[in-house]
Amino acid sequence: MAGVGKLLKQAQKMQKKIEETTQALFEETIEISHGGGAVKLVMNGHSELQSIEIDPEFLKEDKATIEATLLAAVREATEKTKALHKERMQSATAGFTLGMGM
Repeated sequence: MAGVGKLLKQAQKMQKKIEETTQALFEETIEISHGGGAVKLVMNGHSELQSIEIDPEFLKEDKATIEATLLAAVREATEKTKALHKERMQSATAGFTLGMGM
């Protein structure tokens, strides 16, 4: 049964690393800029929107342009933070798939 004990230790070590990585992702951020810098977004590593900055001059644009630019920025930031999350978790789990949907 020595193999089971070793496996349990490995699982505990991996669990600790996952918990540390999960916490670290709250602090790690991605900044996205769209519309030539008219819209800037910051998201953390869990795809939580932290801030939105809009150039006042950009607000003079038509509603559809503003909405499309915001949507593109949010989509890009979400994609990049999901990739960051996946990369960090793969590192924490030494390549094991967790099936967390991220």
